[in-house]
Amino acid sequence: MINKLVKKIEQLSAPIVVGLDPTLDFVPQHILQRAYEEKGENLTGAAEAIWQFNKGIIDATYDLIPAVKPQIAMYEQFGVEGLKAFQKTVEYCKKKDLLVIGDIKRGDIGSTSAAYATGHLGKVTIGGKDYRGFDEDFVTLNPYMGSDAIKPFMEVCKEEKKGLFILVKTSNPSSGEFQDQLIDGRPLYELVGSKVAQWGEEHMGESYSYVGAVVGATYPEMGKVLRALMPKAYILVPGYGAQGGKAEDLAAYFNKDGLGAIVNSSRGIIAAYKSKGYEKFGPEAYADASRQAVLDMREDLKKAWLHADK
Repeated sequence: MINKLVKKIEQLSAPIVVGLDPTLDFVPQHILQRAYEEKGENLTGAAEAIWQFNKGIIDATYDLIPAVKPQIAMYEQFGVEGLKAFQKTVEYCKKKDLLVIGDIKRGDIGSTSAAYATGHLGKVTIGGKDYRGFDEDFVTLNPYMGSDAIKPFMEVCKEEKKGLFILVKTSNPSSGEFQDQLIDGRPLYELVGSKVAQWGEEHMGESYSYVGAVVGATYPEMGKVLRALMPKAYILVPGYGAQGGKAEDLAAYFNKDGLGAIVNSSRGIIAAYKSKGYEKFGPEAYADASRQAVLDMREDLKKAWLHADK
């Protein structure tokens, strides 16, 4: 899947992933009202509203972007019905030929890690037949428990030709409480980055590894260091836009080939109609606002990815 991701980024001139992280506050009232009338003002109705909201955004943007990144917690909060909405979202995105990065941030060990890998990336055999759970193309992982947490996913990825994005340096303000701590003179995030590069050598695509990294847009100097440490790892970059990351700071995340990074925007796109500059669209045309936000983001990112030091 890493080869397909690279090709789609090149074809679309869009190193963009849309974070499908909806909350009920983002869903326009007309969608909520219809869902509640059909399913009830309960968990089922809320999950239906989330699914319909997602569908509108997907329909409006799928021809502009290579990938989406649904954050599973936004669906889990609605229980089983929310997970059904997550699954429907994944399936619909794949029908639209979008790559799906399941933002699940798992990080357990042994049989637990293997079960997570099977559920999200692989298949389970029941009665002699193979069945797939959520079936994303990539997932995000937390490496805090070491190789024991990562290797079960890598085994499934090798079988399925799927990929991983491993947390290395995250965009949140308190990330430095652990990630910046020095170990033998080097910050922990550099040690994790080196390990990601090592894991990546075990599962290579045509030009990039199936094992990528998550590096926040809010720390561009650290991003520059990590880019050099992980030359074959695709970098998933959160923190652009709403969290303060700017396009002009992202050039260092890309390689000299102009590739190597894909930038996430969540509420800046899916809730664009609520943002300054997009109010003219209004709630009824929320999906059109999302499309315009993607077009604007693509133009903005050209400052970084098209003008990286080649």
